Amino acid sequence: MPLVCEVTSANAADAAALAELRNAAADRLSERHGRGTWSGRCTERGVRFDMTRATVFVARHGPDIVGTMALGARKPWSIDVAYFTPVARPLYLTGMAVHPDYQRQGMGRAMIEESLRIARDWPADAIRLDAFDAPAGAGPFYERCGFRERGRRTYRTSPLVYYERVL
Repeated sequence: MPLVCEVTSANAADAAALAELRNAAADRLSERHGRGTWSGRCTERGVRFDMTRATVFVARHGPDIVGTMALGARKPWSIDVAYFTPVARPLYLTGMAVHPDYQRQGMGRAMIEESLRIARDWPADAIRLDAFDAPAGAGPFYERCGFRERGRRTYRTSPLVYYERVL
């Protein structure tokens, strides 16, 4: 049975908890797959910066923030739009993470479903994202959620897979 959570917009007061959540998720990936580009640490300042570039959402289970994602119309630096379906209003999904204590309970899928609802209300024509092209990457998860691979590219030193879901 999926974990029941409320997804709302994050605010500046959530920055410390979001940094802690993202670092816990990165640490878990590093434990399982070794160090890599997914091992980077996050700070409160970085979270607040992210809030200026996109709408950051949090999934709350009671008082705890157990998941996060960001949706925005601004293209992230790592995305090359040449790989995607031409649409007028794409949204970009970034910074998705679920706290390790809450993984494998349906939280990630619930957050994807919420991102689709938000995108349709925005309105947007598609959601685009990238995932690490490595065992630590979430590509298979995104495919199970209805996203389709659109291409592969190395951005700086990170091999990425681009995914898209046209709405």
